[in-house]
Amino acid sequence: MSENMVTVTAHIMAKKGLEERLREELITLVGPTRSETGCITYDLYRDQENKALFMFYESWESKGDLEQHLQKTYIKSFMEKADELLAEPVTISLWEKVVG
Repeated sequence: MSENMVTVTAHIMAKKGLEERLREELITLVGPTRSETGCITYDLYRDQENKALFMFYESWESKGDLEQHLQKTYIKSFMEKADELLAEPVTISLWEKVVG
């Protein structure tokens, strides 16, 4: 793995009553994203206690690969639905590995 690798956590909160719809929308992003150049890991998680809270855990070979991912039509299409589905803006954090 490259020293340029970037890991991302993205926390996504569904509006009340739209938890399952958001879950379905997020699942559709997994397959296409995993086939992208530079994608190492793209896993979707759901909070065990708060079923409205989801998290993507992602690893990319470089920040450039991540930036290309964010330009994909399916990501832009999802973001167009954000106001309808999300209770708050997506919280994104970028991480670099220190020891592993």
